[in-house]
Amino acid sequence: MKVPQHLRAATKRFFRALMEDYELADFQARTLILACEAFDQANAAREALENGKLTYDDRFGQPKERPEVGILHKASMRYAQLMRELALEGVAPEGPRLPRTADYGSAR
Repeated sequence: MKVPQHLRAATKRFFRALMEDYELADFQARTLILACEAFDQANAAREALENGKLTYDDRFGQPKERPEVGILHKASMRYAQLMRELALEGVAPEGPRLPRTADYGSAR
């Protein structure tokens, strides 16, 4: 599969490296493309936030989260999920996540 031209240069290198290192089925390559797109979206949102604040004041003077914060969060989560879905050895963690324990979130 060809490297999608709309990806950023570093992401294209990442895509090429994984395509060379692993024999991916067509559906896996498509999943990798979606992961790469999510990675680029997260980086674009991060760059937009670097020069500004995480919030802005609405017309009533109330602080609101900038849209880029949500984009960054969603794209980062989507990237992590898609890479986990690919389950490439050495790239994503193996096996299911451990269940939360009874003391999850408690102060130590």
